[in-house]
Amino acid sequence: MSRSAVHFGAGNIGRGFVAQFLHESGYEVVFADVNEELIGALQAQPSYLVHEIGEGAVDKVVDGYRALNSRSQESDVVAAIAEAEVVTTAVGARILPFVAPVIAQGLALRDPDAAPLVVIACENAIGGTDILAAEVRKLNAEPSAIFANCAIDRIVPEQHGGLDVTIESFHEWVVDRTPFPGATPDIHGVTWVDDLRPFIERKLFTVNTAHAAAAYHGLDRGWTRIREALATPELQAEVRAVLAETKALLVAKHGFSDDEQQAYIEKTLKRISNPELPDTCERVGRGPLRKLSRHERFIGPAAELAERGLPAWDLLNAVGAALRFDVPEDAESVELQALLSSGRPAAELAREITGIEPGHPLFDSLVEVVQLRLDR
Repeated sequence: MSRSAVHFGAGNIGRGFVAQFLHESGYEVVFADVNEELIGALQAQPSYLVHEIGEGAVDKVVDGYRALNSRSQESDVVAAIAEAEVVTTAVGARILPFVAPVIAQGLALRDPDAAPLVVIACENAIGGTDILAAEVRKLNAEPSAIFANCAIDRIVPEQHGGLDVTIESFHEWVVDRTPFPGATPDIHGVTWVDDLRPFIERKLFTVNTAHAAAAYHGLDRGWTRIREALATPELQAEVRAVLAETKALLVAKHGFSDDEQQAYIEKTLKRISNPELPDTCERVGRGPLRKLSRHERFIGPAAELAERGLPAWDLLNAVGAALRFDVPEDAESVELQALLSSGRPAAELAREITGIEPGHPLFDSLVEVVQLRLDR
């Protein structure tokens, strides 16, 4: 009997990263998604291509999958989970509580003699699988499952139409080994580690920070594409200054060598400047409230730098650019601009938007940044 993996989220990351690796590892992938059009396309098409671009460019075929609508075919998804070896997600951290009940139902139907289900949430969030596990345990107190956090890194530009996915050749999928009492699952492309946090924070505070800083500064200056913005010396200098600050934190906190982190920075800048990945400042900047939250790519490292007595002026400058992100098509942008137009004092807004409390060494500087935005 073939091994199976249920994957929630049939979007570009799901199809072009997680499902591709599960497929290459010999799993029958069962896609679960509420997007009726997307699931219909997967059901109608027996395969799709993943176009890897950049160094080592290659086209890869993903086939032999099934696709289920997790709203109208929920019982089928539950049955698939009951028989699966692995469940993964790429739905966005805020959607995990809605996925949890289906997983809990599937766990309740599993053979008690079966090996524990391996659950890995592949989300752009620290402790994404912990979030999912907590929601599952509200419904199933003792699930027969192993929940493992992970860090994922692969740039997927915005694409329209069709199932084929264009994606960079670089990838990093690092998974916490410690929840496993014995051997870890055989999943192609995964690096198993005993301490995940250094990898999560290096990626979040370098790749995500650089990408978002380039987007907000770039849009602020009228650029459309990330690569065009980074081609300008002034903007590249701003992004490098931000990364110099996060580098100081990562080296001090996690013991990365100066040269090692600098090499990671150079690789990151090369990746996000790739002319074959025509990403836009607007797409990368979407969701500014999440990206300005307490433990995210700007406020997280800036707060820790302030706690260590180290400067974070360039991170704060990027925060200022993010506060000017005004894109009516993005719900969080609309919400952010409504907050900033509400007439409330800067200190109150700084606290609500960033989660930093008065008395924190970063707070007064954040209030200044917000006040500058209000005074525009």
